[in-house]
Amino acid sequence: MVFLERLKGDWLRILVHVGALLPLAWTVWQYSQGLFLVDPVLEITTRTGKTALILLILSLACTPFVTLFGVKKVLRLRRPLGLYAFLYASVHFATFVWLDYGFNLSLLGQALFDQRYVLAGLASGLILLALAITATRGWQKRLGKYWKRLHRLAYLAAILAVFHFVWLSKDFREPLRYGLVLAVLLFLRVPFVRKTVSSVRQQLKAMLRPVSHEPQ
Repeated sequence: MVFLERLKGDWLRILVHVGALLPLAWTVWQYSQGLFLVDPVLEITTRTGKTALILLILSLACTPFVTLFGVKKVLRLRRPLGLYAFLYASVHFATFVWLDYGFNLSLLGQALFDQRYVLAGLASGLILLALAITATRGWQKRLGKYWKRLHRLAYLAAILAVFHFVWLSKDFREPLRYGLVLAVLLFLRVPFVRKTVSSVRQQLKAMLRPVSHEPQ
């Protein structure tokens, strides 16, 4: 009975775990079956990169979601979403270094200095690495007030990831859509905007609350 109650309370986290792992499982299965006929490396790199960006943006959307709708349970999803974003970013990077460049340090160094999208992607990945390492409660206690400041760099990682995508793409429309969503999330994190939205939400909640009719 306790297990069922806990399962009911954690259904959002379970949904996040399943939803985050499905793209990876699907990609691995397709690759093992030889279904990537044109360019397997490009397909894997593109898929893992997009999934990493989507999961990172979803993790950043948790706090604005609470501001808009007041559902505080969503805040528990920030950590797993961020860690899964790091997982996909790691696979994305490993595919680039291993399958695309064959661990050729000379070619990798040349790409790093010649291609700005590589530099932006690497910087974003290093930030995610730092955030993943310090995601535990132990590190939160060690860093104290600096922990929140460090983890605000997740926005910088997302911005760099969007630039990475823009500079890599021939068609700017898709990466710019991610950039627009990120801009809205940043706007909702502005203190004045956040307080105003919260105040309006509270007023609407009070207006929609059913009036109790007590006997005279």
